[in-house]
Formats: sequence, structure tokens, C-alpha cells
Amino acid sequence: MLKLISKKTFKGGVHPKEFKELTEHKVLEKFPEPDELVIPLSQHSGKDAIPLVKKNDKVKVGTLIAKEDGFISAPIHSPICGTVTSITKTFTFAGIQKSSIILKKDGLDEKDFLPPLDFETVSSEEIISRVKEAGIVGLGGAAFPTYVKLIPPPDKKIDMIILNACECEPYLTRDYRLVVERTEDLIKGLKLIMRASKVQRGIIGIEDNKQEAIELLKEHLVNHSEIELVVLKTKYPQGAEKMLIKAATGREVPPGKLPLDVGVIVQNVGTAISIFDAVVNGIPSIYAYLTVSGLGINEPKNLIVPIGTSIEDVIEYCGGMKENVRRIVIGGPMMGYAQFDLSTPITKAVSGILFLTDEELEVFPETNCLRCGMCVSVCPLNLTPVRLVRLIQNKRFEEAAILNVALCMECGTCAYSCPASIPLVQWLRLGKKWVFQNRFN
Repeated sequence: MLKLISKKTFKGGVHPKEFKELTEHKVLEKFPEPDELVIPLSQHSGKDAIPLVKKNDKVKVGTLIAKEDGFISAPIHSPICGTVTSITKTFTFAGIQKSSIILKKDGLDEKDFLPPLDFETVSSEEIISRVKEAGIVGLGGAAFPTYVKLIPPPDKKIDMIILNACECEPYLTRDYRLVVERTEDLIKGLKLIMRASKVQRGIIGIEDNKQEAIELLKEHLVNHSEIELVVLKTKYPQGAEKMLIKAATGREVPPGKLPLDVGVIVQNVGTAISIFDAVVNGIPSIYAYLTVSGLGINEPKNLIVPIGTSIEDVIEYCGGMKENVRRIVIGGPMMGYAQFDLSTPITKAVSGILFLTDEELEVFPETNCLRCGMCVSVCPLNLTPVRLVRLIQNKRFEEAAILNVALCMECGTCAYSCPASIPLVQWLRLGKKWVFQNRFN
């Protein structure tokens, strides 16, 4: 029997204008193969992958071109048939230079996928092995190697998997489209995650602004009593792991701890779909599901893009950008990365490319702090951004560390709500950098 929990939420957060109407009804389109791809060896959290190919090597769609380097790393596969033209340094969307494999398309359509496994009989060990072999990473933003999350330490007793379908960032609708277009595959992906982790209970958490997706999930979950649908109030950052767990289950992840510490594993919608495709269809992680949106792009779309495709190629496919574009952002507007180079390649966990105009950015000059306390009231982690920033500005990093600056998840709620337009997140990021350099090195 389907259990429907209604309208839960968390303390704090903000309600930015959504702009989801630009793409929420745009079906996912398969992006045509570009002539050239730039595949960074850093597609994930942890160590960069190690290249297995060299210049002039031929590859097929799905060929393993780089292997993982250690436990926290992930292999990389070719999204096209073609030739390796070089291995060189290029910039990632985070503005960091990394080694990349350059592939040139040859026009063939030869595949080198993994052998499909039977959904009904595949074992826990086989699922974990396939997730690792396919190079699947978390598609919620952090790009953490997914197989690692499926094998928690023996002392962590996991009793629940939460599938995150909140997609709380403005503009982004790729998760929504995946739920609507691939509802049954999504549920099977969740069940594969549950089987891999040997967990009997699953939850799908989704915000109440996604009514069509909610109705489809209710319809498809009728005969899946082990999975609950949790409808949550629309609020940013409802999709952050700790906020989602608190709202959906009442469990609170202590400061400095992980979801594992309260018996929960959280996975993203796109991750579940990728797991289904890898297990049932043998397709490795070679595509990024992403939303192209903003008032500055001529044809907003939801796309399935080969990893390594440049922002420039995406712009051309979407009809070009308008003259009044002020900022191009990879990811969502709250936590994304502003771009300076249109040749930057798409990686596995990229969720969107936004083309923002002055109308959307609403940029105001910075003024002195008003001591209004707004940043404190909206922080979902109960931090005191104004005090932390004051300490960081005065280089009192040790005191900021004592007040838990390292716990900040850089969600941007404080900066968004600040009437003085102080770049609070940038200052907090500076403080976190000091902590990690001095406490963990």
C-alpha cells in the first residue's frame, strides 16, 4: 500500500523565483555527437582517473579510456567512436587545469558496452561491481563515486535509501523530466540501490511544485509497498542531504557527521537512472543529463549530452545566446560556477547551463552590514554567517573554525537574503579553505 507523507520541510531556507516554466515541459533531447570531445580525467570527487589510451588509439562508444586511481575515484568511458588526438591540460568548469583526453569523431557507430545483467536475479555484489565498472558518480552535484556509498562501513547500520527528486535549485528541470519520462526505470533503479545496500525500505522525496511527477509516482508505486512517496514543501535547499533527511524522516544528521550515521543513504534521480542503464542495458556513464535555461538563451532545452561536449556546442544547438547575457553558470544559480571559457567541457555531474541576464541577476552594490540577522534566520545549518564572515575578514580563522565554518555547505541562502548584498558565501569559502589547509593537511 502506498504511503504518502505530505508537506514536510526543514527550518530555515529561502524561496527564490523558480523560472522552471522555461523548461519543465521540454522533453529530454539526445544531443548529436560533436566532432571533438574534451574528456577531463577529473569527472568525480577523489583522485583523477589514470588514462589507458594514447595518441592515435581508436575507441568505440563505451570503451574504457581511463581507470580509477584508488578507492575514491571512478573510471571513464568514451561517449563516441573516434581517435585519441592528444592528452593535454584543459580547464574544468571550476576553473582548474586538469589533464584531458581529446577525442575526434570518426563517424562510425560501434559500441563497446558492458554485458547486460538480469534485473530480477542480479545480486548485491554484482550491482556494486557494475556501478563501479560503469564509472557512475552521484549526479546531485558532488560527483562522489556511487559504488563507495553502496558499501558503508560495517559499523554503520543502514535501514533506508532516500531518492532525492527535490531538484530545489531554480531553473533546473532535468530530474523532473527523468521522473516523468522514465518513471518505471527510476523505481527499478531505486530497487537496485536497495538490493545493493541490502535495505528493505525506500523513500522518494519530491517537492510539491512537481505535480505531474507526483501523480505518476503515486500511480507506479501502488504495488511497491516497500517504497514511500514523501511530498515536501517547495523551499531551497530542500534537496540538500541533511535537509531532506530531516524533512522526510525526522532524523537529524549531527554536525560533522554523514547520512550514514543516521542509517540513511541518499541518491539522486539521475544516479538511479544511470544505475538502471548500467545494470540492465550495460551502458556506462557517458552522458550528462542537463537543463539549458535562462532568459539569455534562445531555445531553452533539457538535454542528454555526451560528456566532453563544450559549452559552445551546446549554445549553438540551443539557437545561440542573446546579446544581453550577463553571466553563464554551470549548475544552478545558487551553487553553480560562473564560466569564463566557452570551450569548457561538460562532465558527468553537470546538471545545467544557465544564461542569465541583468533582469534575473538583480545585482545591487554592496553596502555595510545592517545587522538584521536575516542570514542567521535562513541558514539551514543554524550557523551565524554574519559573525563568521566578520572573523574571516579580520583573519581570525581559528575562531571561525571553532564556530564551525567548515560545516557550511555553501548553499547561498545567506547571500541571497542579505539586504546589504555582501558576498557571504565567498567569504565563508575562504574560511573553509583555511580550515582544510591547516587542520587536515
